[in-house]
Amino acid sequence: MKTIKNTYNLLFIKKIMILYLQNHNLSEYLSQMIENFIKNYLNHPKTYDEMFLNSENYRNHYNNFINNFSKESLENLNKKEELAKKLFMSQGITFTVYDSGEGIEKIFPFDIIPRIITSSEWSFIEKGIKQRLKALNLFLKDVYSNQFIIKDQIVPINVIYSCPHFLREMHNVNVLHDIYIHIAGIDLIRDHDGTFYVLEDNLRTPSGVSYMLENREITKRLFPDLIPQCGVRSVTEYPAILYKNLMALSPRAVSNPTIVLLSPGMYNSAYYEHTTLARLMGVELVEGRDLVVKNQKVFMKTTTGLQQVDVIYRRVDDDYLDPLVFNPNSVLGVAGLMGAYRKGNVAIVNAVGNGVADDKAVYTYVPEMIRYYLNEEPILKKCTYLSTEQS
Repeated sequence: MKTIKNTYNLLFIKKIMILYLQNHNLSEYLSQMIENFIKNYLNHPKTYDEMFLNSENYRNHYNNFINNFSKESLENLNKKEELAKKLFMSQGITFTVYDSGEGIEKIFPFDIIPRIITSSEWSFIEKGIKQRLKALNLFLKDVYSNQFIIKDQIVPINVIYSCPHFLREMHNVNVLHDIYIHIAGIDLIRDHDGTFYVLEDNLRTPSGVSYMLENREITKRLFPDLIPQCGVRSVTEYPAILYKNLMALSPRAVSNPTIVLLSPGMYNSAYYEHTTLARLMGVELVEGRDLVVKNQKVFMKTTTGLQQVDVIYRRVDDDYLDPLVFNPNSVLGVAGLMGAYRKGNVAIVNAVGNGVADDKAVYTYVPEMIRYYLNEEPILKKCTYLSTEQS
């Protein structure tokens, strides 16, 4: 990983140098020195360069970007990069890194030079992720009910039962609409030949989408003409799509179900995202103390009394959701929540117990799951290096 990070750092330096050469009259000696550096850079055989085919040619899908970007002076680019950092900090677009017991607040990394995914690449990725999530969702339903995949010896029983995220409390729980994975964060990497591989699946409480939304907004502000000229797909519809999907999960047949986003609170590392998504969807941001369970139904405390909650978009881990079932010392969850969940009186997004499907040991069996449940060959490959390391 260190080699990859260093390579991308050099790539960034290289791009800036090329832009500098295009906009400044440097001395012949300095120009030659930089050109030599550039020529010597792209010799690593195991690294995929997103922008350059070789030391002199860009990839075709970067042409529009280069034509726009090369018009900017280095001084102006530096100003834009500093402005981006100030905007992230002033708007509170940060996350917390815990080191030695101390919380260090940092702005989310932002690169003014984008990574471009072509429409054909995205179609391939989208198809592969949909296939993968369909199989994983079937796996979760199976492993918490009939366990055919274990009986047919596709996945070893010890791999499932030794997984700390396999929750026996979820056995035979009827999950609404049989949807366990409502939101997923699939991490992808590229091999040296440009092939996409799945690094890991995040199926419990995946985070990061708000940073993507803000990243796009800041890019629009810094380069207002760049995105429309390059034909970039919009991402602004995400909160509306998420809200619509959450509404569809309501166990009650009401026109306006009550949806809440359950957060651990302001000291959580992703609290900015919790507040952002709640605001953009127009739903209440709550903590465990704001909810109460009565008669196996969940209610939200309001100034006008208790209001029944239909859907909980939770950003609290399984262990802390219900102190009566899981961690008895938890103050982040709601006592009795699992009882209401089992009864089908509230939908929880994502479903409880999803951790068994994104476990690192179970990850190695996802291709077999796809073949077993869907009778299809996997579109996206697993990272064989990761599998070798785990075994």
